[in-house]
Amino acid sequence: MVVFGITGDLSFKKIIPALYTMVRHGALRVPVIGVARDHWGPEQLRDRVRDSVRSAERDVDEESLNQLFELVRFVSGDYKDPSTFTELKKTLNSSKRPIFYLAIPPSLFEGVVNKLHDSGCADNGRLIIEKPFGRDYESARELNRVLGSVFDEEDIFRIDHYLGKEAVLNMLYFRFSNSFLEPVWNRNYVQSIEITMAENFGVEGRGAFYEEVGCIRDVIQNHLLNLIVILAMEPPAGRIDEALIDEKLKITKAIRPLQAGDVVRGQFRGYRDEKGVAESSQVETFAALRLFVNSWRWEGVPFYVRAGKYLPVHATEIMVRFHRPPYAVFQEDHVNQSNYIRFRLSPNIAIAMGSRIKKPGDKMQGKQNELYVSESIVDEMMPYERLIGDAMEGDPTLFTDKVATEVAWRIVDPVLAQPTELFFYDKYSWGPSEVESRIRPPQGWNDPKV
Repeated sequence: MVVFGITGDLSFKKIIPALYTMVRHGALRVPVIGVARDHWGPEQLRDRVRDSVRSAERDVDEESLNQLFELVRFVSGDYKDPSTFTELKKTLNSSKRPIFYLAIPPSLFEGVVNKLHDSGCADNGRLIIEKPFGRDYESARELNRVLGSVFDEEDIFRIDHYLGKEAVLNMLYFRFSNSFLEPVWNRNYVQSIEITMAENFGVEGRGAFYEEVGCIRDVIQNHLLNLIVILAMEPPAGRIDEALIDEKLKITKAIRPLQAGDVVRGQFRGYRDEKGVAESSQVETFAALRLFVNSWRWEGVPFYVRAGKYLPVHATEIMVRFHRPPYAVFQEDHVNQSNYIRFRLSPNIAIAMGSRIKKPGDKMQGKQNELYVSESIVDEMMPYERLIGDAMEGDPTLFTDKVATEVAWRIVDPVLAQPTELFFYDKYSWGPSEVESRIRPPQGWNDPKV
């Protein structure tokens, strides 16, 4: 395995800890070659690996850490210099099935991929790349063309770590392993579906990076669209590893492209004071969207998505609201109280079902009640561990393929090409006040609690 950008932030926070847990679980025995422009010696790299693991793990297994030390090699050099790849070829030695992880800025992808080809390193190799897969539809197509000119499509693994999260896999399993859902999982019973991804912090010193992406590109076009796909897709026919990709692509194609009236963009007050941010920045740190799926099952059902920085809590939650009974038998005013299924994806994993039950007493009056199931997972497999392992095995099930990346960009392209008006909001609020008047679910937004 070769990791470009081994000294970078992504490697420190995610990739190195994943490699450590893979070693601890007996899933990694092959050499790991780190490539970076830093002129480091073996001791510096070992220190970086040690610091990374200790910052991610409460209890470090020193034996596993030492095994990782033994696997790691380092190649120093500029990504634009052919001699770097000559040295990499020597270090690969007799490797027969190398896998290359590009944990580097997307602007470097093309140059590195072409030099892997020119040096012969890419022969019979696999490739892992991080989102964003382009900035829009046209750039995604060009990126796919470049990658496809060197690697076969079945050897390209586009990582969206959300698809490797235990909570997301739990939701997928829950959907297709319980027969009671199927009769009501459609437009006849579901009134609306909401997804909220709230972060109670800002850009954390990454203002220059965030200026290039914004909220829609950063989390909605990939993470949250993938959640909509899992909620709306048809049951896979046949083996899950083969049919899942097909069904996900079908429903992605059915999602209607966004229009200006379907979006409210916001920016928290103080964002423009961040280092690397333009004084008159028009980049959104919050977005609320309304999407529709053009399918027999979901025609007319609105999917609401809300995500942003400096919101009141740090949580991701999905609310599937059902229609109220057609007639109020008990003559109660419970306009905003219907049945629902609530998926909690973070910070904990939970599934809840909301229903009406009678209040004790002589009157036929009710109250809202929730059947709540939460799971605490010990030694949970982290997304990067799962996804890196799958890529090394050549399993594409939890990855995004070429066509799906391009289709996903077509959904958001109209509002990226001509951005809508930007509204300001206070830190630790639920976004601009305009959301309530423009993008509001029929029963109001579900605000996650912590």
